[in-house]
Amino acid sequence: MIGVSRQILVNYCNELLLTRPFNDYCPNGLQVEGRETIRNIVSGVSASLALLEAAKEHKADLILVHHGYFWRGATPVITGMMKRRLALLLKEDMNLLAYHLPLDAHEELGNNVRLAQLLNITCLGPVAPGSLVFHGHLESPCTPAALTHLLQDKLGQKPLHIAGQSPLISTVAWCTGAAQDSIDIAADLGVDAFLSGEISERTVHSARETGVHYFACGHHATERYGVMALGEHLAQRFELKHHFIDIDNPV
Repeated sequence: MIGVSRQILVNYCNELLLTRPFNDYCPNGLQVEGRETIRNIVSGVSASLALLEAAKEHKADLILVHHGYFWRGATPVITGMMKRRLALLLKEDMNLLAYHLPLDAHEELGNNVRLAQLLNITCLGPVAPGSLVFHGHLESPCTPAALTHLLQDKLGQKPLHIAGQSPLISTVAWCTGAAQDSIDIAADLGVDAFLSGEISERTVHSARETGVHYFACGHHATERYGVMALGEHLAQRFELKHHFIDIDNPV
């Protein structure tokens, strides 16, 4: 296997994903520089120590994640947990490549599109140009209990459901991860249900008062699929090895 230059791969990803400015919470792209030639990619949702150690075992040249490092407001001091993570990356000369909001938004490889495919939702795209909230409809209307069962079956964990008004769910909006406050956008659209990853205390009241069914499906559970799709795409494009490693996270 010949491999590909790190710079060529990073440039390709940036051109693919950074198609517009994002007011993101972290830097997108190459976060930690490692070896020059990439032959083997390991992908995962978050750059935890467990993922880094698994990537080492798989002899990864590059680790591709949705949740990387250097978040807005985080301490810049390299101690403790961050020291251990960076020390392993640097010792093993592994690159860390991370895309956050751009990987939610991408209309072919992104988390939102890939979640819709997994759930057999007909995706109509973002609710507005540049929005991270997508909308569409189910193949057939179903009861809230049936949608709960589908989500549990596909995502591997039971969602928390806050009941809305409609006895049948047909139209849906969704945004993966921590997008619970976007239920207000779903309510303005008039959809039957809104799906996201997390829930806050205030979300319960919003669902009850707007009549929109809310399903908190898990932050990690809803965001496996974009980074998995991107890793597979890069492997095919550059003839590389790719392993997606799912580090269990119930949140």
